[in-house]
Amino acid sequence: MTGLVLSHLTVRRGPCPVVDDVSLDLRAGEFVGLIGPNGAGKTTLMRAALGLVRHRGSSSLERMSAAERARTAAWLPQMREIAWPVSVEDLVALGRTPHLRPGQRLGEADRAAIGHALARMDLAGFEQRRATQLSGGEQARVLIARAVAQEAPVLIADEPIAGLDPAHQITTMRLFAGLAAEGRLVLTALHDLGLAARFCTRLVLLHRGRLEADGPPREVLSEANLARVFGLRAYLAETADGPVVQPVEVVG
Repeated sequence: MTGLVLSHLTVRRGPCPVVDDVSLDLRAGEFVGLIGPNGAGKTTLMRAALGLVRHRGSSSLERMSAAERARTAAWLPQMREIAWPVSVEDLVALGRTPHLRPGQRLGEADRAAIGHALARMDLAGFEQRRATQLSGGEQARVLIARAVAQEAPVLIADEPIAGLDPAHQITTMRLFAGLAAEGRLVLTALHDLGLAARFCTRLVLLHRGRLEADGPPREVLSEANLARVFGLRAYLAETADGPVVQPVEVVG
């Protein structure tokens, strides 16, 4: 099974490290939430792991050829503007590109993957609608469906639930948890600490580019870490539906 290994990953902008000597061993079957304040280095870490920005250290993904990396890792960036007025189905079908030879048409397995991804993102019936005519939240779900249709063993998503309504935030997190349970590695940057605590199997906390904490959600989201890294006091509880983390006040 495919995971992701980062060794002493460092990204600098001028003299300042944006990501500072981060090493991680992320395994297949994990749903990893990458958390931290704005500017902590989350997006830069994911882009460096994919070989998209210059860095020191190494990533197991960057050692692959471009074609192999495209089949191994699906990437959902934070910016989700859809520029072309293509149909929803055609846009989601782009997720199958790494599996096709030049000029090869979509096959039965590709069509099944596309239909399955659309259904999982509550987009059945949207197939022939123009993607540019959808709401922002609907467009976000289409792009998540494209990444899911890729059926890559590693899914890396930057704030995938931003802009979604609460119901679709929960269903998307449940989908990602299901993909991890099927044996994939899912790495997502998140700002909703409550959903991160409830659905992720592991949290990685970045602060000023450095790895501040790494482990089970309840251990990472301690009162001390919330106060020191986020400047927050939060209500923490265990319930029948899982842990609850609700920020209540700014401290410090």
